[in-house]
Amino acid sequence: MTLTFTVPGGDFNQAGRASGEVKKVLARLGVDPGIIKRAAVAMYEAEINMVIHAGGGTAVAEISPERVVLTLEDTGPGIPDLDLAMREGYSTAPEWIRELGFGAGMGLPNMRRNSDELSIDSAPGRGTRVTIVLRLDGEGASVENRAAPAAAPAGTSPAEGVAP
Repeated sequence: MTLTFTVPGGDFNQAGRASGEVKKVLARLGVDPGIIKRAAVAMYEAEINMVIHAGGGTAVAEISPERVVLTLEDTGPGIPDLDLAMREGYSTAPEWIRELGFGAGMGLPNMRRNSDELSIDSAPGRGTRVTIVLRLDGEGASVENRAAPAAAPAGTSPAEGVAP
C-alpha cells in the first residue's frame, strides 16, 4: 500500500496531517502500537521540518507486511552540515518559529531515535530527501541502538544509509 501526501510549506494548520493519516492507516492494519508511535513521531518531525525550512514537499508512506518506508522529499535550501544538524539542540529555525514552540533542534535526532533505518540525502541548493524505515517483522533495532548516530552521508542513496 502506498500513500502520497503534499506537505504545504509554512502552513502550520496542515502540519502533521500526513503523519496523522499514516498513523490511522497503521492502526487499522493492526500494526503494533509502539511501531505506530515511532512512525508517527519520525514522520511528523520530517514533515514539520519541510513546513518550517523547505517550503513544503511530498511525503510517501509505503506499507508492506515486512516494513513501513516513509520518504519525505523537498526542494528547499538543503542542509549544509548534516553532522551538525544531527546534534540534539542544534537548530537553524528563526526566532518566530521558536516562539511558536518549534525549532528546538530535536527533529533530526528524533527521526534517528524512532527509526530502524534512517537515510538523509541533502546538499545546499538541491533540497533534502529523508527515508525512514521501520521493520514490522520483529527485527527492529533496540532502543539503545536507535539512539546512536544514524544519518547517511550527504549524497548517499537510502539503500546506502547507515542503520542505527
